[in-house]
Amino acid sequence: MSTPASRLRIAAADTFALVVYCFIAGMAIEILISGMSFNQSLSSRLLSIPVNILIAWPYGRYRDFFIATVRHFPRGQFLLRNLADLLAYVSFQSPVYAAILWSVGADGQQIVAAVTSNALISMAMGVVYGYFLEYCRKLFRVVGYV
Repeated sequence: MSTPASRLRIAAADTFALVVYCFIAGMAIEILISGMSFNQSLSSRLLSIPVNILIAWPYGRYRDFFIATVRHFPRGQFLLRNLADLLAYVSFQSPVYAAILWSVGADGQQIVAAVTSNALISMAMGVVYGYFLEYCRKLFRVVGYV
């Protein structure tokens, strides 16, 4: 049974994980792949911090739903868990990411390049983030909602 304190710790762990991960991964994609300037990327990453604070807890619950869904299948748990992380990450983060880029003045071509690159890289990023999130939850001594 989760208590208000445990829900707060889960939210804190989810927030910490998303802010740190998205700052580092987003800046790398924006500069190295999308061709954004350092200043554009820094503006995007700084704007993403309050956005990620707002969406971290809902995203954690959204991801946990995907993970819980694949637990019902008796075989292929490793592959299904990774696929669930990937699908949750791409489907939740892509629209948010596009809005952030648009708000900092990225042009349409940069937005399409960044979001598409992010979606493609999410084949690894979403999975890596899932493991990073679980690691952060262990640091905060909590487990997910499922």
